[in-house]
Amino acid sequence: MYQMTEKQIEEYMQYLYEQEKSSHTIEKYNRDIRRFCKTLEEKRIFSREEVLMYKKALQESYALSSVNSMLTALNGFLKFIGAGDACVKLCRQQRQSFLPEEKELTKNEYQNLLAKAKEQPHLRLYYILETMGSTGIRISELRYITVEGVKRRRILVCAKNKYRCICISESLKSQLLEYCAGQNITSGCIFITRNGNPVHRNNIWADMKKLSRKAGIREEKVHPHNLRHLFARTFYEKEKDVVLLADLLGHSSVGTTQIYTHLQE
Repeated sequence: MYQMTEKQIEEYMQYLYEQEKSSHTIEKYNRDIRRFCKTLEEKRIFSREEVLMYKKALQESYALSSVNSMLTALNGFLKFIGAGDACVKLCRQQRQSFLPEEKELTKNEYQNLLAKAKEQPHLRLYYILETMGSTGIRISELRYITVEGVKRRRILVCAKNKYRCICISESLKSQLLEYCAGQNITSGCIFITRNGNPVHRNNIWADMKKLSRKAGIREEKVHPHNLRHLFARTFYEKEKDVVLLADLLGHSSVGTTQIYTHLQE
């Protein structure tokens, strides 16, 4: 039998921080661990049987990819507190080589989103969509889009302990600097809240869902990662260079990039 304590959770969050995990990853692991914790009685005593029951409950409520993500977070914590014997296997699932066509965002739909976003009183979302669609950048990397980087047309991004350079086209540079001038943003992060903090991913996600309804596009097609997929497909159609594309996207494996572009080589 094992026992979960608040101190253990806090120590694990500190461990993840010291391992240079992103704030988003730490927040997610914290939520996932506490989700399991809520299923336990007040003393928080458990064995592998409770973890197996928890896994079964997750399978009844979530997609397999989500279940595996939550179990990965929990297993990591269990190993950290010396409860590795209570870890459970992830769910087996057939790997999709690409997104189903009905869930992909098309070029026309992307242009419709941009047009609708440009009609809004506040243009921040429009420029976020333009930036993500033009660079393939992750939503968590938007904080690296700074006035200084845009002027240089080179954005240095650090993700998953790796650095890569994002190139900004002359057209995107002009658009972003025009936006900055209108918002009186003279330095630092471009996509910020009224308080000057980098805009949070949850706000961007919610704004994109609202925009999808206004544009008449199915909500499940409008999310940040689909913009990344669209960039990858568009770039490969033009350049036919999957190795360069892998570098631009920050992929360690070209195989991952092939999934983005629907390549089967």
